[in-house]
Amino acid sequence: MSRKPKDLTVWHGHHVVDGSELRSQFAPDPDSPRLLRRIWHGFMLTLLVAIVVSGAWTAWAILTGNLVLPQAAPSASATLGCPQGPFDYAAPDSVHVNVYNAAAKEGLARAVADQLAQRKFAVGKVDNAKGAGSTSALIVSGPAGESAAFTLQRNVPGSVFSLDSRGDASVDLVLLPSFKQLQEVSLVDQTPGPLMCAGATQSPQVPVTPAPG
Repeated sequence: MSRKPKDLTVWHGHHVVDGSELRSQFAPDPDSPRLLRRIWHGFMLTLLVAIVVSGAWTAWAILTGNLVLPQAAPSASATLGCPQGPFDYAAPDSVHVNVYNAAAKEGLARAVADQLAQRKFAVGKVDNAKGAGSTSALIVSGPAGESAAFTLQRNVPGSVFSLDSRGDASVDLVLLPSFKQLQEVSLVDQTPGPLMCAGATQSPQVPVTPAPG
């Protein structure tokens, strides 16, 4: 009588796990990625709803006055790039000024330059320019010439200041069509104060005509 073949899956009464059974225990669950996607989509949907609700509540609170947003304090300078000062009135002979005629009035730049020279200003270039604006004149300087520009501005009523990037202390005086005359010497205010800066005034172009004004 033949012997019954030995069952290799049993050892002393215990089941022996083979390779295929072991691999089946660590095989990825085919539903696992789907579950993760569901969880992620649920999270994103919840977050989106929270954002919408929060935004709607914030808008309602602002409209009804229940929520007041903090606002930045207004700048001491009303115009972007306008030096705050105050500036001291400098000695006129320390102010190097170039005079440009953008008023289309023949001889105006030369006449004003002569008047400034009589007031001891150091007059440099006298020339024509192209420009437009509703103010009487435009005074232009770099940061180093702000005090000089302030001094010149006190002599030119109705003028406005515009800052550029030049490195020296020179000042340009651009006479515009509405310019009338310099301030009377006896009425020039020499007390410290701020610069009056350009707002919507169009800056004149660089001088283009070499002939004196």
